[in-house]
This record gives sequence, structure tokens and C-alpha cells, in this order.
Amino acid sequence: MFCGISLAGRVERAEGRFIAACSAAAARRRGDLAGFVVPVAGGVASYAEPDSPLNKVAGVGFDGVPAAAELEAIERAYAERGAAVQVEVSSLADPGVLELLAGRGYRLVSFENVLGCVASERPDVADVRRSGEDEFEVWLDVVVEASLHPDAEGVAWYEQFSRAVLENAERDAAGLTRRYLARLDGTPAGGGSMHVVDGIAQLTGAGTRPEFRRRGVQSALLGARLTDAAKAGCDVAVVVVQPGSRSHQNAARHGFEVLYTRAVLAL
Repeated sequence: MFCGISLAGRVERAEGRFIAACSAAAARRRGDLAGFVVPVAGGVASYAEPDSPLNKVAGVGFDGVPAAAELEAIERAYAERGAAVQVEVSSLADPGVLELLAGRGYRLVSFENVLGCVASERPDVADVRRSGEDEFEVWLDVVVEASLHPDAEGVAWYEQFSRAVLENAERDAAGLTRRYLARLDGTPAGGGSMHVVDGIAQLTGAGTRPEFRRRGVQSALLGARLTDAAKAGCDVAVVVVQPGSRSHQNAARHGFEVLYTRAVLAL
């Protein structure tokens, strides 16, 4: 799959909208005005709560370059909440974004790969099914437990989060995603989710309990979501992976290719 600026812009705008919607859900859960979502250069600057994975600037650089004063106001908003500024920039975004960030002292801290493939139906996967509200807590426990014990292969993620923060983030996203639960011998072994918007299926997370790894659970979750993405009319499915990880390898086996890389910068 070839990815030019047009497709990258679609994916990054979808990411920004998803982050913004999750952050808004966090504000409703908390019932206060501590958070914010600010549009910026085609993306968003989001703050949900202390240490949240939603605290980031995402999707920027596909609608021009932020003005220095605009970025300075965002930096102040994070500083007022005692949070560092983290900006994710696509390698296909306007190069002026990186120039601006470098000039303000941002440092490169990590990379992540955005993979994509044509959404298509895959063979039926008997041990994976949609997860309803009645088993939300089971699904939540599986995906959070998997996240707390990441696969050791590949470049380590820049960020680590506590169980409470991960649970909050998953609850905030719950109303926006389709959830899937994988079982082995009747036991919940893994879980995943998917967000569908504008013909894009965002595979928004998946994980396998450590004791069930290397038994095909992640591949089954990928196949089930790709089938549903095709049925939903999506023309492309995307997933964000740690470079060189087992997740990257599994996605490649299902036909995913690197669309572009995101640089993660912090101030």
C-alpha cells in the first residue's frame, strides 16, 4: 500500500479526532474543567488528567504549521497542569513543524510506526467475538493486564502508565470503539478494540495476557477486526506499533505495511 500525503492526512486527522473524543469523555467522567482539547494545525492538543496517555499533541502538520504564539499558549496550558508537552509528528507532515519544535528546544524521545493495509474479510476466527457491556470488566482486565506486561521484543516504548491510568483511558474510549475478546479453552486470553471513522479502521489497541502469548491470540484479534472493518465499508485499516516488536511482526503477517513513522518529541 502506497501512502502519500493525502492518505497520511486522513489517518492523522482520524487520530486527532479520536484523541479529542476520548479526552472529552474523560472530562465528562471527571466532571471538572481541568482538561482541554485545542485544535492546532490540523491536529489537536489534548490534556485529560495527570499522566494520561491522552496528554499529547497529535495529528499536526497537515493544515499548515502552528504559529509560535499558538504553540507557546499550548505549552503554558500543559505547564499550568504540571505536565510535559509531547508532540507526535508524522514523517509526511509539513517539515516546518519539526523546524519549529527544534527551534523551541524540543528533543526527540521515540519513534512509532503507523502500519496500514486494505481492509478485507479474513477466515472466520471462532475464538474471537465482539465483547458487549455485560463483560466489559472482563475485557478491561485482560487488555490492561497485557499492557502492564509488554512484550520485551523491539524498541521499548517511551511511556509507561499505571493500572489506574490505563483503566481510565480505556473507559473513556469505550463509547467510541468496538471491543473484541479472545478466549483459549474458554479462558479470556486477549482483547482488542477498533474505532471506525471516515472509511478508516483504527485498530486502537490489543494485548494478550503473558501466559497465553505465542499461541496465535494477537493474530486472531487482527483477523477478526479486519473482517469487521471490511464489512463496515472501510478502505484501509491502520495500527500503531512499537518498531521491531512482536506486534509489528504479527501485523506484517496479515499484510500490514509501514505507511509512515511518527517522531515523538518532548519539551
